[in-house]
Amino acid sequence: MRMLRMLIMATPVFLAACVSAPVNRTDVSWSPAIDPHAVQVMIVGTYHMAGSKSDLINVETKSVLTERRQRELEDIATALKSFSPTVVATERVTDAPNYVDPKYADFADEMLLESENERVQVAYRLASRSGVTRVYGIDEQPSEGEPDYFPFGKLMAHAAATGQDEALGVQLALAQEMVAGFTAETEDDHIATKLLKLNTGAMSAPGFYYALSQYDQGEDQPAAELQAYWFMRNAKIWSKLMDVTKPGDRVVVVYGAGHKFWLEHLADHTQGYVRIDPAPYLERAAGK
Repeated sequence: MRMLRMLIMATPVFLAACVSAPVNRTDVSWSPAIDPHAVQVMIVGTYHMAGSKSDLINVETKSVLTERRQRELEDIATALKSFSPTVVATERVTDAPNYVDPKYADFADEMLLESENERVQVAYRLASRSGVTRVYGIDEQPSEGEPDYFPFGKLMAHAAATGQDEALGVQLALAQEMVAGFTAETEDDHIATKLLKLNTGAMSAPGFYYALSQYDQGEDQPAAELQAYWFMRNAKIWSKLMDVTKPGDRVVVVYGAGHKFWLEHLADHTQGYVRIDPAPYLERAAGK
């Protein structure tokens, strides 16, 4: 299950149907009138900067600890800092009710040359450069008595029992191919350019999950259940974010790109919250 979860979380953005692409503006000083009491939320979808490996997919990325990549990550932090964040949140499970990420208390610049994790490289770096004193870990994972938020094993068993395992295998193989292709295509890009591609259009749409519904048959609907539980996890992540924000906050959420669609959907449809597009900031970081 762990390797399947890694695969699917890494791949929905590559197999999705296009959604409306955000408007890209290189002048990030421009913005429409925003209620000063609204919570402004920017979801920055990321990839696993340390890479990931499994029996089904092998994703290797160049080290972000090199001098060049560190300069690029500083470019990103500088661009995002211009948003003037008051809150930074990231993909880590922490304790209720405060959801403070205890690892950030130990942050020092030396960590930037030791850990390739995107929490350190993007979230902690940005918080430090912006004078944000606390980073929040708002991830949601099942505890005792809670459901599996990603029951992909149940879908695989259903596909095998109904003679659809070959078709599902083809879909997963395509996912592997697409991930490898994206990795190769963006290998030499500025990290901001890679993040820009992950955060716009089809790259952050939910089409891969929706396509899984083709395997459901009648009342046996493991794909529908998987999608519902995936939404539940993201809804709980969003609920935690609401717990740690107040009117007027400017929030940067650094999270796996597979979560971006639903977190932005919730930002768009929750009263008192306004979604901020990260694309112009990433464009500035990439020098576009």
